[in-house]
Amino acid sequence: MTLADERIERLHALAADAASTGHDDRAREYVRLARRVAERNRRSLPRRLKRFSCDACDAYLRPGRNCRVRTQDGHVVITCVCGAQARYPYR
Repeated sequence: MTLADERIERLHALAADAASTGHDDRAREYVRLARRVAERNRRSLPRRLKRFSCDACDAYLRPGRNCRVRTQDGHVVITCVCGAQARYPYR
């Protein structure tokens, strides 16, 4: 595991903690930092961070608080409060 991967994991943990305590702006900054570290080092974001962050507004998604999760025709549809939607297949 490289230093960039460790930093991304740490930022993911910080974003989750900040979002759970109600500091949404701080969580958004942690998500932005994690994305920048991944881009600079040509890494992809871990699946957990990719699925729980909004691509449009960089919010750390918490179902029931700032996003809606629905299943539809073999897909999970996650709708952020900003209006952006993400679809992921499931089996």
